[in-house]
Amino acid sequence: MRLLVALFFALFACANSLQDVINKAKSGSKLQLPKGVFKGNIVINKPLILEGRGRDTVIRGDGKGTVVTVKSSYVTIKNLTIEHSGSEHERVDAGVAIKNAAHCNVINCRIRDALFGIDLQQVSDSNISGNYITSKPFELGLRGDAIRLWYSNDNILTRNRISKSRDFVVWYSHGNLIAENYGEYGRYSLHFMYTGRNIVKNNTFKHNSVGIFFMYSKDSIATGNVVQNSVGTTGLGIGLKDCSNYTIKNNKILYNARGLYIDRSPYEPGTKNYIYNNLILYNSEGVHFHSLSLHNVFKGNIIKGNIESVVNDSYNTKVALNEWDGNYWDSYEGFDKDGDGIGDTPHKVYYYADKMWMLKPNTKFFYGSPVISILNFIAKVAPISEPVVLLTDKHPKMREDNSYGR
Repeated sequence: MRLLVALFFALFACANSLQDVINKAKSGSKLQLPKGVFKGNIVINKPLILEGRGRDTVIRGDGKGTVVTVKSSYVTIKNLTIEHSGSEHERVDAGVAIKNAAHCNVINCRIRDALFGIDLQQVSDSNISGNYITSKPFELGLRGDAIRLWYSNDNILTRNRISKSRDFVVWYSHGNLIAENYGEYGRYSLHFMYTGRNIVKNNTFKHNSVGIFFMYSKDSIATGNVVQNSVGTTGLGIGLKDCSNYTIKNNKILYNARGLYIDRSPYEPGTKNYIYNNLILYNSEGVHFHSLSLHNVFKGNIIKGNIESVVNDSYNTKVALNEWDGNYWDSYEGFDKDGDGIGDTPHKVYYYADKMWMLKPNTKFFYGSPVISILNFIAKVAPISEPVVLLTDKHPKMREDNSYGR
């Protein structure tokens, strides 16, 4: 593609608006915008580079519709402040919308007062990096999504900073790299539906309602992420619902209502999910199982400081059939006589009286009470029947070492 450097001032002298400049520019031109405020709701329908000077170059919408709409491949939008979109959810009013395109870039832009931040529909091989995105000052559920991928494959989304938007959405989209992003004070830090082959790496998400939630998806990796302070009734760190062939490794999941949430995963017969070397720390519930969730493999995790290490809220779902091996448990009561760093006996978690609330939530009123403590003591020293085993870790680690080779 031929790249021409256009003289912006010469073009603008013959034009009445930024849209006129874009219309007059030759395909492949580079438009370098000076400091100032330019009228938005522009449409780019040819290969073009639109570059500004960061905070000082503003494209301001009229408060109706999308500020910058891209309808061509090979478009770059860089170093701009983009603001003041419309407020209509059904139209997906956004700061930047790219549709039916490839090889586009949105780099180092500030997108503010925009209902949706960056909306990608049927976009591939594109780069969304280094942007700051915030939504309109609405209630959480009425904000738009900071970044929205819809049937968009093989894109790179890195180093974006998101604050006070709603969700970061990846739906029907495959093969994307989502790395080194930061998100705070939103709803879903990352929300996947019907996706595959995505890599989620080294992101940090704090103070959102939900951390990283994968639904109806497969063949993906989440590694090196930090998810913390997802609190409230829906709060969770990383969730898998109807997900197969996932690798969840080297993540830090801490201070959440539920650390790792597993619902009917793996979903496809003959597959497993591999949950390795994670730090699951100081959550209300470390690992929460819901519905039939078998054949997850837990190895090398540090499970420490949680009020409940493992929770199963569904009766007779056989969670004991998940594989646990070589994890560190702060609740392990065994010894290591030979000093090899592995407990001499397996670590087992039983369903005693203090677990009754899992199946009958109203009984949680008695959680930690002397009555429950006495019932637990009796069940351990003089059991009337064999207690239900929630899990067995064959080789519990004695030290906080979250390394387990796969």
